Amino acid sequence: MIVWLNGTHGVGKTTTSMLVQQLIPDSRVFDAEKVGETLMDITPGLPATDNFQHWPPWRQLVVETARRVLDYTGGTLVVPMTVLVEQYWIEISTGLAQHAIPVKHFVLHADRDALRSRIEGEHPTPSPFRLKYLQPYAEAARTWLHAEAEIIDTTDLTPAQVAAQIVLGATEGRSDG
Repeated sequence: MIVWLNGTHGVGKTTTSMLVQQLIPDSRVFDAEKVGETLMDITPGLPATDNFQHWPPWRQLVVETARRVLDYTGGTLVVPMTVLVEQYWIEISTGLAQHAIPVKHFVLHADRDALRSRIEGEHPTPSPFRLKYLQPYAEAARTWLHAEAEIIDTTDLTPAQVAAQIVLGATEGRSDG
């Protein structure tokens, strides 16, 4: 099984994924961003883009890597990865379904003010990358994303509380994707 943690950059996916992994026996965290980093290291580079998710091999390799890891280890993969383009989510979730891998899809959500505060409070200089995705996240949430997943409002919750809700949702037999 895959527990996919979606949501905008800075909402707490990585922190939460580590806590979820500790609460689900026989689980591992798979950071799909590392697949993108590998593609970015290819020389000469792949066609220019501002986001490695725009490269079709990224989406295909995420599915294939998850499948291979699960075939090898079994258990659960916890994937903290923002996917805001509906077509990309369709490609990934369909690819996983073709391998009979159930996906529990969660969106970590926080109101815009809380998100901005978290992003600005991370480092001395706020991440322009993370701030840039606040509006695309809001658009995806409004048009398709929140209909495709279980929403967890993290605005007033600790990461441990969010992780507990995810584990509860993942073990209730609800499958999204």
